[in-house]
Amino acid sequence: MKFTKFYAPTSKNAPKDAQLTSHILLSRAGYIEQLGSGLYNYLPLANTMIEKIKNIVIKRMQEIDANYLNLSFVCPLSYWDESGRSFVFGKELLRFKDRKDNDFILSPTAEEAIVALVRGKITSYKQLPINLFQIQSKFRDEARPRFGLLRGREFIMKDAYSFHSSYESLDEEFLKVQNAYCKILDDLKLNYAIVDADSGAIGGSGSKEFMVIAPSGEDDLAICKCGYCANVEAAKRQKINYENKIEANLSKFKTPNIKSIDDLANFFKCEKHNLIKAVVKKAIYKDKEELIVYFIRGNDELNEVKAKNAANAIEIVDANDEDLLNNSLCAGFIGPFNLDIKFFIDEELKNEDNLICGANEVDYHLVGVKITNFLDERFKDLSLVKQGDKCPNCSSELDFVKGIEVGHIFKLGDKYSKAMNATYLDENGKAQAFIMGCYGVGISRLLAVLAECKNDEFGLCWDKSLSPFDTYIILSDVKNEEQMNIANEIYAYLKKNNINVLFDDRNERFGVKINDYELIGIPSAIIIGKKIQENLIELKDRKSKESLQISLENKEECFKKIKEFIEK
Repeated sequence: MKFTKFYAPTSKNAPKDAQLTSHILLSRAGYIEQLGSGLYNYLPLANTMIEKIKNIVIKRMQEIDANYLNLSFVCPLSYWDESGRSFVFGKELLRFKDRKDNDFILSPTAEEAIVALVRGKITSYKQLPINLFQIQSKFRDEARPRFGLLRGREFIMKDAYSFHSSYESLDEEFLKVQNAYCKILDDLKLNYAIVDADSGAIGGSGSKEFMVIAPSGEDDLAICKCGYCANVEAAKRQKINYENKIEANLSKFKTPNIKSIDDLANFFKCEKHNLIKAVVKKAIYKDKEELIVYFIRGNDELNEVKAKNAANAIEIVDANDEDLLNNSLCAGFIGPFNLDIKFFIDEELKNEDNLICGANEVDYHLVGVKITNFLDERFKDLSLVKQGDKCPNCSSELDFVKGIEVGHIFKLGDKYSKAMNATYLDENGKAQAFIMGCYGVGISRLLAVLAECKNDEFGLCWDKSLSPFDTYIILSDVKNEEQMNIANEIYAYLKKNNINVLFDDRNERFGVKINDYELIGIPSAIIIGKKIQENLIELKDRKSKESLQISLENKEECFKKIKEFIEK
């Protein structure tokens, strides 16, 4: 391709809202162009790379006998009403009516659509298991789209769905897809971890995320040398056994205006782990809202994802002063004893003693309390894992790194099939709801992740297998006939040998062309400049900065060396 015929509008300036390297470089290098909040055009450079990523994903999915199809991007709202998710997704679900007043949505995910597809068509256990996947645009009306392609409203995603007659079969498919995802990320040469995760709005269990390790990652990961790895949203730790406890008989102390954990620790001259912290949240459900109190150690923080799951709520938000007043709660003095509203206690507090907590009376705390005689269902894993905590598997200290989610796999069970009455006949002729798995990979997100991981101070820096072009011909002076003739000969030779080349034949300054070559990130360059007078051209490796001058005296030998340099 000649640059004068190619569309890649490069720029010296980054978008004003661009914070991450990927957003800055993909925009400046002419890969993407923003047309609205969280909305991007994929220009030819990006489109070429996305197709390469797609081909890798398709290859690895078809190796495990998954079926490639494409569902409509538009889905009837009635499917989402059947599953109950039309309310759960709230404003993130973009809804619209057609001219006949029928309700539709732009799909953010396709569980409902895929269940509707197989419902009534896969009717026997003999047709199972089966795995169906698509690569399709999705739309999620994010409240705060940011970070370019990493958190846009419209995005490209590979989503797969498997149908089974047993959980054993689901487990087998889950492992197959997990291994396929590992191969995909290995093909892309990314450093990644498989982590235990929360299932979020999709639901189900056995959720695992594929996280690319990167300093710019949004997610915090707890990792251990033994192999344990989890998103902090779902991470566990070994129970901490504290030695320096207070010793006191159960009694009520006056603590005038002592409301914070810090003030309370100072008042009693004790460590924060001797205190019980009360965190009040408002849980939001489909048809109601209610206040819930979560009790954790004073030196811990509440894990809001775990808290939401404990309450089985759609969402939890902070309670305000009016909420507390309406429920007769005394801010700063709330405890789990004689409490009339719903509450949960961190499981690490079970059977612990000699603790201090609120007395549910203004200006009073209880000292020497024991966390016993509560129902088992009160106890949940609620604390956020933090630096210094130990691995739940081997007792080594956990490390924390940043990661970017690129894939997520779930064991859905019968959540969607049962809600949508999608059944098959088992060996005994009895109708059973399908057991399902769900497996997602962010295709457009992978482009951004690759840009985050493969760059230097000059621009993008692609591996040859993913680069939009194999090499880049830089012509110093388009008006120099000798340079142009040699460039055209090399260009023709490379095309004949199936080497994908971008020939920069623009009437631009040499410095502009070099800058664009480095910005765009093509793996190598063939530089034809003033050295042509000495019968020399220069070959340059983008990643290593290696430079090699070769003679044009024997063109056949010269062209062969160029080809070898590009393909090495």
